[in-house]
Amino acid sequence: MLSLIEKGSISSTIAKQVFEEMFNTGKDASDIIAQRGLSQISDTGKLEEVASQVIQVNAQAVADFRAGKALALKFLVGQVMKATKGRANPQVVNDNITQSCLSV
Repeated sequence: MLSLIEKGSISSTIAKQVFEEMFNTGKDASDIIAQRGLSQISDTGKLEEVASQVIQVNAQAVADFRAGKALALKFLVGQVMKATKGRANPQVVNDNITQSCLSV
């Protein structure tokens, strides 16, 4: 499982879920990830699309971020994570939101 985290196949949050199921069922981490569709989304195209939707719906948070409020960025990243059910690569999302908010 650690190699899957290092490779970016799953996030640490997803790893906790996988570990619990491994413990309860004795199944292999790769099998659990495949069966439950838990692999991390790192595709920048898909994440840009979700981030764009989040930015459009949360104009006040975007304005707050542009005004220097760091918590607004965390909120926006959290909304993308929520939309992707925790599967988005947080670093890719963070970079994407930052670039999108500053270029709009």
